[in-house]
Amino acid sequence: MIILAATPIGNLGDASRRLVEALENASVVAAEDTRTTQRLLAALKIDNRPRLIALHDHNEKERAGELVELAREQDLLVLSDAGMPTVSDPGYGLVAAAAAAGVVVTVLPGPSAVITALAVSGLPTDRFAFEGFPRRKSGDRRRAFAELAAEPRTLVFFESPSRLAATLEDLAATFGADRRAAVCRELTKLHEEVRRGPLSDLAAWAAEGVRGEIAIVVEGASAREVAFPDAVTQVLELVRGGTRLKEAAGEVASLTGHSSRELYQAALAVKN
Repeated sequence: MIILAATPIGNLGDASRRLVEALENASVVAAEDTRTTQRLLAALKIDNRPRLIALHDHNEKERAGELVELAREQDLLVLSDAGMPTVSDPGYGLVAAAAAAGVVVTVLPGPSAVITALAVSGLPTDRFAFEGFPRRKSGDRRRAFAELAAEPRTLVFFESPSRLAATLEDLAATFGADRRAAVCRELTKLHEEVRRGPLSDLAAWAAEGVRGEIAIVVEGASAREVAFPDAVTQVLELVRGGTRLKEAAGEVASLTGHSSRELYQAALAVKN
């Protein structure tokens, strides 16, 4: 079978007993970075030295079939550098191939930066969506955020510290300056920090420079929270992304409750 195993996202003490036992007994490990896995084995004082096979974004498509066949004969332990494999990490392609081939896949649950950030954010946790890393370019980010601005579920993003301030500025511009959010930094580590507040305040704070592993949690929208000017901005962002004006107005209207006709006319006036 294939065994997906969650590894600590920062604090080594979060390694589960089942993870330690799996590492002690594994004969083959597919790892996002074999060097990281070697350091984990050493840190956990595990003497076992399994065969390590690199499985990352650049080779997963080519290696998935080979690893699935290997898992027919012996257990294959799958690790990412931190957290749960397949969640913004390699492993999805392998699991999909295994499911199609009828190979059993199981999980050793454990740390997840997504769930950890959501839990400490102070924002609603009953419904949420994970959006991974935002686009690198501001224009692309804003177009993507415009499509999410009326999403009622809490949203979770990952971001690099070098782009955090710009991303928060783009979120404030498209979601609204007052939308509540939390920036979770260095979760489970010595310098863990959770900064909560309106997006505009968080963007100003991040402009001074932030370090570490970052997760952003943003409050979902309700129809009454999307002001008409913000809805028009969403329409225009969709149009810039290639959506026809009429279709963009209809899409935003369905999400916000504003009139499609009024959105269309307002956006057309801005364009002209």
